[in-house]
Amino acid sequence: MEKNTEIYGIRSVIEAINSSKDIDKVFIQTGLKGKLIGQLEALIRKNKINSSYVPTQKLDRLSKKNHQGVIARISPIKFLEINELSSVIEKSKNPFILILDQINDVRNFGAIIRTAEISGVDGIIIQNSSSAPINSDTIKTSAGAIFNIPICKVNHIKDAIYHLQSLEISVISASEKSNKNIYDVNFKKPIALIMGSEQKGINKSVLNMSDEIVKLPMYGKIQSLNVSVACGVFLYEVVRQRI
Repeated sequence: MEKNTEIYGIRSVIEAINSSKDIDKVFIQTGLKGKLIGQLEALIRKNKINSSYVPTQKLDRLSKKNHQGVIARISPIKFLEINELSSVIEKSKNPFILILDQINDVRNFGAIIRTAEISGVDGIIIQNSSSAPINSDTIKTSAGAIFNIPICKVNHIKDAIYHLQSLEISVISASEKSNKNIYDVNFKKPIALIMGSEQKGINKSVLNMSDEIVKLPMYGKIQSLNVSVACGVFLYEVVRQRI
């Protein structure tokens, strides 16, 4: 099974970013100062790379090598640009895209990828920041499906929505705040389904851009589902309607 490649040291990580490597996440030692760190932080901000400031003990657990206070993980997959995803969409007879907004739990992410691949999703869109990293847990939970489905990273989900709508793809958000039931929606047309995190849901500005907002009917006392389970229900309603 393919795994992440790790890069150690400030200069090495800077060079990796400048050479357009698919950096999944950068870990920086808390309190680290200096000109090079400033350059690295500027590059991280410019390229919207997922990053965390962590104590040196965390870095030591991540690697036994001389990390010099910085470790970067290169994704085991190549992320698509939005224009590359457009080529995938053009080849589809009936485009079916999944957008994940702020889902940062790796196991949920992996489980969603697995179900998405099996249910015929053409591609997944995630945001550079606030998204779960693609690590060994993600790969394992996806049962390898991550290598069989295109994943596109964008700086802003809203930009992806504008692009998809320009391609006449209907954007449908899943939210318990809706009055419309999932079973009253037409999923036979080209669609992009948006799922949000369990903690935050879908960003309000993203909801406002959606063509439709729909919910799952719930009759228990809890009134919530694990996001990977909820996503599976939505994906297979699309499958059911399209059979």
